[in-house]
Amino acid sequence: MDLQLKNKTALVLAASKGLGKACAAALATEGADIIIGARNPAALEETATALRALGKGRVMAVPVDVTDAAQVADIISAAATTFGKIDILVGNAGGPPFAPFESFDDNAWQKAFELSLLSTVRFCRLVLPHMRKTGSGRIINIISLSVKTYVPGSILSTSMRMGVVGMAKMLATELGPDNITVNNVAPGSILTDRLRQTMIPSGPNAPSLEEAMAQRAKDIPLGRIGKPEELAALVAFLASPLAGYITGTTIQVDGGAIKAPY
Repeated sequence: MDLQLKNKTALVLAASKGLGKACAAALATEGADIIIGARNPAALEETATALRALGKGRVMAVPVDVTDAAQVADIISAAATTFGKIDILVGNAGGPPFAPFESFDDNAWQKAFELSLLSTVRFCRLVLPHMRKTGSGRIINIISLSVKTYVPGSILSTSMRMGVVGMAKMLATELGPDNITVNNVAPGSILTDRLRQTMIPSGPNAPSLEEAMAQRAKDIPLGRIGKPEELAALVAFLASPLAGYITGTTIQVDGGAIKAPY
């Protein structure tokens, strides 16, 4: 299927590895021009080299800390200046730490707010003028399955991601007349560094990481941990003109782990 993304320009965040990298690769494979951002310049450039090897579209790498307002403005300006437009935003950021509620002080909550909610607000606000110029746009935020089900220790992430869900609903209504869609993708157990980190066993009788992951897979109807590429395929579709009537949604990619009928 041709997703009609040739000559589209996509800004993908946290794209040096994991879900962001997979999303950038999926969009690049469809022919889109890609701007990738992440904090580690060396890892980012390595990813850019890999994307260029796909032989489709142009690729630009811009180091960015999404919690730094000046750097956020800089990457958007660089993207618009280099490619002349921004059609697609894939918002993504590493999540805050996992621990019980009482483990976190005001500083931890402030950092989580800046990382997982305020950064999303900034990027959405700053790309809108560029999308309005072209008469359409796609905003896709990668959040967490914790907005739909209980994930132990995810109090910081869940609280902030719920704000992103609410914002997407509001923006979908406000931006519909501009032909700009706003959707969220909620990954379940996808094989990334973050999943490994949150599953590292502790204690003398703790299972190995491999055993812990195998146990997790037993609770998933498809019986396995997901691949980043499987989530990226959905993101690429939502970024395409073919998904023009989908907006204001939060779609889980979880192998059927959420069994609620809605």
